Amino acid sequence: MRIWNWLRRVRRNERACVLGVFMVMAGRSTAWAQAGQTSPEVESVVRNASWNEVHSSGPPHFFRYRIAEQDAKGSDVKLVIETREGTISRLVEKDGRPLSRAANAAETARLKNLLANPEIQLRRYQREKENEGREDEMVHMLPDAFLYTSEGMINGPNGPCYRLHFRPNPKFEPKDREGEVFHGMVGEAWIDQRQQRIVKIDAHLIKDVNFGWGVLGRLYRGGSMLEENEDVGGQDAHHWESSLLRLRLKGKILMVKSVDFSTSQISTDFHAVPSTIGYQKAVRMLLDEPVASGPGKGEN
Repeated sequence: MRIWNWLRRVRRNERACVLGVFMVMAGRSTAWAQAGQTSPEVESVVRNASWNEVHSSGPPHFFRYRIAEQDAKGSDVKLVIETREGTISRLVEKDGRPLSRAANAAETARLKNLLANPEIQLRRYQREKENEGREDEMVHMLPDAFLYTSEGMINGPNGPCYRLHFRPNPKFEPKDREGEVFHGMVGEAWIDQRQQRIVKIDAHLIKDVNFGWGVLGRLYRGGSMLEENEDVGGQDAHHWESSLLRLRLKGKILMVKSVDFSTSQISTDFHAVPSTIGYQKAVRMLLDEPVASGPGKGEN
């Protein structure tokens, strides 16, 4: 999932506050529900899908890809490479145009500094792993957090999918305050039938919900979250990545500061890279990447 790539735009204290709700977006759960209950067969599907979203089988798979992001401040495009030491990215476009020569030089300098100072990437990687651990905790709640109704089958990007409607389970008691956000969500989920992986989550807030341990913030009713995933690894090396992420969320931080978490993120052009690749190799690959430059300051 690509949630963490754009969270860097949010100040660190806000990032901690909204962690729970972003995990929901990345969250994975599936099931059918009839008369408020889930059949044993469907529960098996749900728990298998939840398990598969957390636990990968076989050797790790890493990819390089393009990611286009847009929010209220504008848009940008990055080249991203996954490695065994965390992700590395290079900004190549801003607001639909190539970077100026000055901006491109600054991005080159940033990457060279990262190359020369491994401790910077180590800290970033440690934060990534911490975030993933907390995300996994939320994922484990999802089979119990909602009731599901079958809407039949639908064709997904990698084959037939279960189409499910979900709504809050009134009997669900989250083990911590972060899980309370589930009580305010309804939506639709698509689950790949063959691989039992999340293909799509389209969720809406039907009431105001607290997040970040309840006292740090609130999201307002009417917000929406959409994420789409697909298998980019092919028949020989299945690997799922987020291809679309769209948030339309408004609320308050510390119950005082109004915030708007509206953003979109589209990932394309996935290509496998060696599973042994380290971050320094990825930095060198991005430094060697031909990048177009726009005019410098004051130039036409």
